[in-house]
Amino acid sequence: MDERNETPLQRADRNFGELLQELRVTQTGVQFLFAFLLTLAFTQRFPTLDSVQRATYVTTLLLAVVAAALLMAPAAVHRVLFQLGAKTRIVRVSSRLAACGMAALSLALTGSVLLVVDVTVGRGGGIAAGAGTFLVCAGLWGVLPGVLRRSLAGRPAGEEGSG
Repeated sequence: MDERNETPLQRADRNFGELLQELRVTQTGVQFLFAFLLTLAFTQRFPTLDSVQRATYVTTLLLAVVAAALLMAPAAVHRVLFQLGAKTRIVRVSSRLAACGMAALSLALTGSVLLVVDVTVGRGGGIAAGAGTFLVCAGLWGVLPGVLRRSLAGRPAGEEGSG
Protein backbone atom coordinates (compact mmCIF):
# COMPACT_ATOMS: atom_id res chain seq x y z
CA MET A 1 0.00 0.00 0.00
CA ASP A 2 1.08 3.60 -0.54
CA GLU A 3 0.06 7.00 0.81
CA ARG A 4 -3.29 6.67 -1.00
CA ASN A 5 -3.88 3.27 0.58
CA GLU A 6 -4.22 1.64 -2.82
CA THR A 7 -2.81 -1.64 -4.00
CA PRO A 8 -0.37 -1.72 -6.93
CA LEU A 9 -3.23 -2.86 -9.17
CA GLN A 10 -5.50 -0.04 -7.99
CA ARG A 11 -2.68 2.43 -8.63
CA ALA A 12 -2.15 1.01 -12.13
CA ASP A 13 -5.89 1.28 -12.81
CA ARG A 14 -5.92 4.90 -11.62
CA ASN A 15 -2.78 5.78 -13.57
CA PHE A 16 -4.19 4.24 -16.75
CA GLY A 17 -7.44 6.18 -16.28
CA GLU A 18 -5.48 9.40 -15.85
CA LEU A 19 -3.40 8.62 -18.94
CA LEU A 20 -6.53 8.03 -21.01
CA GLN A 21 -7.92 11.40 -19.88
CA GLU A 22 -4.69 13.07 -20.99
CA LEU A 23 -4.84 11.28 -24.34
CA ARG A 24 -8.42 12.47 -24.90
CA VAL A 25 -7.19 16.05 -24.73
CA THR A 26 -4.31 15.53 -27.17
CA GLN A 27 -6.29 13.32 -29.53
CA THR A 28 -8.72 16.10 -30.44
CA GLY A 29 -5.85 18.39 -31.36
CA VAL A 30 -4.20 15.71 -33.46
CA GLN A 31 -7.46 14.99 -35.27
CA PHE A 32 -8.01 18.67 -36.12
CA LEU A 33 -4.41 19.06 -37.27
CA PHE A 34 -4.59 15.93 -39.41
CA ALA A 35 -7.90 17.00 -40.98
CA PHE A 36 -6.46 20.45 -41.72
CA LEU A 37 -3.40 18.91 -43.37
CA LEU A 38 -5.48 16.50 -45.44
CA THR A 39 -7.58 19.33 -46.86
CA LEU A 40 -4.57 21.45 -47.81
CA ALA A 41 -3.64 19.21 -50.71
CA PHE A 42 -7.02 19.89 -52.30
CA THR A 43 -6.90 23.68 -52.17
CA GLN A 44 -6.38 25.86 -55.24
CA ARG A 45 -3.13 27.25 -53.87
CA PHE A 46 -1.49 23.86 -53.22
CA PRO A 47 -0.09 23.44 -56.78
CA THR A 48 1.83 26.72 -56.36
CA LEU A 49 3.89 25.41 -53.43
CA ASP A 50 7.60 25.12 -54.06
CA SER A 51 9.58 21.94 -53.39
CA VAL A 52 10.55 22.97 -49.84
CA GLN A 53 6.93 23.73 -48.96
CA ARG A 54 5.78 20.42 -50.44
CA ALA A 55 8.44 18.53 -48.50
CA THR A 56 7.40 20.36 -45.33
CA TYR A 57 3.78 19.46 -46.04
CA VAL A 58 4.45 15.75 -46.63
CA THR A 59 6.74 15.51 -43.60
CA THR A 60 4.21 17.29 -41.41
CA LEU A 61 1.36 15.12 -42.65
CA LEU A 62 3.35 11.98 -41.87
CA LEU A 63 4.31 13.32 -38.44
CA ALA A 64 0.62 13.93 -37.71
CA VAL A 65 -0.13 10.32 -38.71
CA VAL A 66 2.66 9.06 -36.44
CA ALA A 67 1.42 11.24 -33.58
CA ALA A 68 -2.14 9.96 -34.02
CA ALA A 69 -0.98 6.35 -34.16
CA LEU A 70 1.21 6.69 -31.07
CA LEU A 71 -1.53 8.45 -29.11
CA MET A 72 -4.09 5.78 -30.07
CA ALA A 73 -1.73 2.88 -29.40
CA PRO A 74 -2.42 2.71 -25.63
CA ALA A 75 -6.03 1.76 -26.35
CA ALA A 76 -4.86 -1.02 -28.68
CA VAL A 77 -2.27 -2.24 -26.18
CA HIS A 78 -4.90 -2.32 -23.46
CA ARG A 79 -7.37 -4.13 -25.67
CA VAL A 80 -4.87 -6.86 -26.63
CA LEU A 81 -3.55 -7.35 -23.08
CA PHE A 82 -6.91 -6.91 -21.34
CA GLN A 83 -7.43 -9.38 -18.48
CA LEU A 84 -3.97 -10.89 -18.78
CA GLY A 85 -2.72 -9.42 -15.49
CA ALA A 86 -0.48 -6.94 -17.27
CA LYS A 87 -1.96 -3.62 -16.13
CA THR A 88 1.32 -2.27 -14.72
CA ARG A 89 3.10 -3.10 -17.98
CA ILE A 90 0.24 -1.60 -19.99
CA VAL A 91 0.55 1.65 -18.03
CA ARG A 92 4.34 1.78 -18.43
CA VAL A 93 4.28 1.07 -22.18
CA SER A 94 1.29 3.36 -22.76
CA SER A 95 3.02 6.20 -20.95
CA ARG A 96 6.04 5.84 -23.23
CA LEU A 97 3.82 5.70 -26.30
CA ALA A 98 2.06 8.87 -25.17
CA ALA A 99 5.38 10.66 -24.61
CA CYS A 100 6.54 9.68 -28.11
CA GLY A 101 3.17 10.79 -29.48
CA MET A 102 3.57 14.19 -27.84
CA ALA A 103 7.04 14.52 -29.36
CA ALA A 104 5.68 13.69 -32.82
CA LEU A 105 2.80 16.10 -32.26
CA SER A 106 5.19 18.91 -31.35
CA LEU A 107 7.06 18.32 -34.61
CA ALA A 108 3.80 18.17 -36.59
CA LEU A 109 2.64 21.45 -35.04
CA THR A 110 6.03 22.98 -35.80
CA GLY A 111 5.84 21.86 -39.42
CA SER A 112 2.27 23.12 -39.81
CA VAL A 113 3.14 26.56 -38.52
CA LEU A 114 6.32 26.63 -40.61
CA LEU A 115 4.35 25.78 -43.75
CA VAL A 116 1.47 28.20 -43.21
CA VAL A 117 3.69 31.13 -42.27
CA ASP A 118 6.11 30.32 -45.10
CA VAL A 119 3.26 30.42 -47.62
CA THR A 120 1.63 33.55 -46.21
CA VAL A 121 4.63 35.67 -45.11
CA GLY A 122 7.78 34.08 -46.50
CA ARG A 123 10.48 31.55 -45.73
CA GLY A 124 12.24 33.57 -43.02
CA GLY A 125 9.00 34.20 -41.16
CA GLY A 126 8.05 30.55 -41.53
CA ILE A 127 11.34 29.36 -40.08
CA ALA A 128 11.06 31.82 -37.18
CA ALA A 129 7.45 30.87 -36.46
CA GLY A 130 8.25 27.17 -36.71
CA ALA A 131 11.21 27.53 -34.37
CA GLY A 132 9.06 29.50 -31.94
CA THR A 133 6.37 26.83 -32.05
CA PHE A 134 8.93 24.12 -31.38
CA LEU A 135 10.40 26.06 -28.45
CA VAL A 136 6.96 26.64 -26.92
CA CYS A 137 6.04 22.94 -27.21
CA ALA A 138 9.43 21.78 -25.95
CA GLY A 139 9.30 24.25 -23.10
CA LEU A 140 5.76 23.50 -21.96
CA TRP A 141 5.75 19.77 -22.62
CA GLY A 142 9.35 18.89 -21.80
CA VAL A 143 11.31 21.50 -19.88
CA LEU A 144 8.54 22.67 -17.53
CA PRO A 145 7.53 19.16 -16.41
CA GLY A 146 11.22 18.28 -15.96
CA VAL A 147 11.80 21.34 -13.78
CA LEU A 148 8.69 20.57 -11.73
CA ARG A 149 9.77 16.95 -11.35
CA ARG A 150 13.21 17.96 -10.08
CA SER A 151 11.70 20.45 -7.67
CA LEU A 152 9.49 17.71 -6.23
CA ALA A 153 12.33 15.17 -5.97
CA GLY A 154 13.48 16.42 -2.57
CA ARG A 155 10.02 16.51 -0.98
CA PRO A 156 8.69 13.75 1.27
CA ALA A 157 6.31 11.34 -0.44
CA GLY A 158 2.68 12.38 -0.36
CA GLU A 159 3.33 16.05 0.36
CA GLU A 160 1.54 17.17 -2.82
CA GLY A 161 -0.29 13.97 -3.57
CA SER A 162 0.68 11.18 -5.88
CA GLY A 163 0.51 10.97 -9.67
